[in-house]
Order: sequence, then structure tokens, then C-alpha cells
Amino acid sequence: MNQERVAYVNGRIVPESEARVSIHDRGFVQGDAVFDTTRTFGHKIFRLDEHLDRLFDSLRYTRIDPGMSRDRLAELTMQVLEANLSLLDKEDDYWVTQRVTRGTPDGDGGFDPTVIVDCQPLPFVERSRFFRDGLPIRTPSVRRTPPESVSPRAKTHNYLNLVMGELEVKAADPRALSMLLDLDGNLCEGMGSNIFIVRDGELATPRDRFVLAGISRSVTFELAESLNLPVRQMDIDLFDAYAADEVFVTSTSWCICPVSTINGSSVGSGRIPGPVTKRLQEAYSDLVGIDIIRQYTRRL
Repeated sequence: MNQERVAYVNGRIVPESEARVSIHDRGFVQGDAVFDTTRTFGHKIFRLDEHLDRLFDSLRYTRIDPGMSRDRLAELTMQVLEANLSLLDKEDDYWVTQRVTRGTPDGDGGFDPTVIVDCQPLPFVERSRFFRDGLPIRTPSVRRTPPESVSPRAKTHNYLNLVMGELEVKAADPRALSMLLDLDGNLCEGMGSNIFIVRDGELATPRDRFVLAGISRSVTFELAESLNLPVRQMDIDLFDAYAADEVFVTSTSWCICPVSTINGSSVGSGRIPGPVTKRLQEAYSDLVGIDIIRQYTRRL
């Protein structure tokens, strides 16, 4: 029995220990690459089509040719996932990621792209307490790269802006999630996470132009509509956040996770989760066929 996960790298499915990328690859040398990540629920992949649509939008934005069709990448993704499922406990799930770099110079002024597909187990144990206690959020002094420089709507390998914000936040509170502000002081996004506030039964989230519009964010829009909860995209400053009744974040792994504090200030009544957040979490669980809260809290 193979006890090592496998990955697809440039035409071959190989054990992860044998996966190799050139030291001259532009994704390594300059962060010149895009990626996207979905996950499984009960070992079944979730919304692969939407994630691949976003990946190919990012490829068009960065003018990277992956050298294969979207359908072919979907086939490879499923092959890698199915090859790795036997190594996964029945209560666990995977992140499933596709990466495409501009690649290595081809000697004729162009590049040979690098394409990778891999799986990683979701960090349920590490994050379990946040579904019981809520996430503490801090806003660093580092501001999010503005869309006039590089569009945050493209999911690229260049995460240094978000990394610097996270390093500053973790130095102050290792448990806290970094949530960057834009240049005007409005809430923007964290590393792989979108933020929502709830006030008087209405949801608000930062505008598309300033964030990577997560698939879980889009799912939340759909669920809110089904629950007759109004949602607005708008500028949200720290006053709005401190005065909110509830705050939560969305991401591929978190799905919907309540926020307990922002810069040390308690959110709303302090109830975790708040009533609106709880309704959305329950609707998310119904959609994916997994109790998303229990999947985390059973690890406590």
C-alpha cells in the first residue's frame, strides 16, 4: 500500500517526495504564477467548476498559457484526488489545489509552463477552538495592495503583502487572524479569507474591486438570499466593524467562522456564534452534507 500522497507535476503523477520544480521557474523566482484551491466535504470535491473558472480568469489576467484545457485540468484534479483518498481518515477532508506558473525559459524568448495539482489535509485540530470561541481579528499597519497596482481579484502566488500583515499580527497575538485595510482605511481581506459584518439583520462585505471574491463568499451570498437576509457590498471602516452585531469570515477551509474580537474589542453581545451567523452555518452544512461546525469542534 502506498502511504505517501501523490501530486501531478508537468505530465506525471508522482509521490510528493519526488515532485520537483526548477530553480529557474518564474513561479519560484518572481512569484509569477496563479493558483486556486477547493476542498472536499465527506471526500467529495466542492464546486470545482467555479474554482477552475476563477483559475482561468487569473491565467488570462496574468497572460499565462497553461498549455492545457480547463477540462483536462479538471480530469487531472479528479485523478489526483482519487489517488489520495485512500490515505484520508473518513472524518477528514482535503484541500485540493491547482497551480500554474509561467514556467522556465524555453530558449526562444518564451516559457514552458509548470502545472501542479496536489492535496493537503485540512487543519481541523489547529483551528477547532475558533468554532467554539470565535476568531480574534487584528488589522495590521500594512495596507492591502490597491487594485491600481495589482488586481486582488487574481489569485496569484505573490502573497508577500498579505504575509507581511500576518507577520505583524502574529507577533502581537499568535492566535489572531490578520485582516488588512485598504488605503482608505476600510476593511479589505485576510490571507485567503473574506469578512462580513451583520447589523440589524443585514449583511455587508467589502466590494469586489478590492478583494479576491472567494467561492465561499459567493456561497454565503446564495445562502443569505435563501434565508431572506439582505447583503450589500460596501466600504466598511473600523467604526462599522466595532459597532456590528456580528462579524464572521468565509474561506474554503473555514466555510463560515464567527469572529469574537476586532483589535481587542468584543463583537456585539459576545455570543458565539451570533444568531445570523448560526443560521448561515446551518444552511452551509445542509448544502454540503456535512456539519461544518462539528467537523472542527469534535477535535477539541
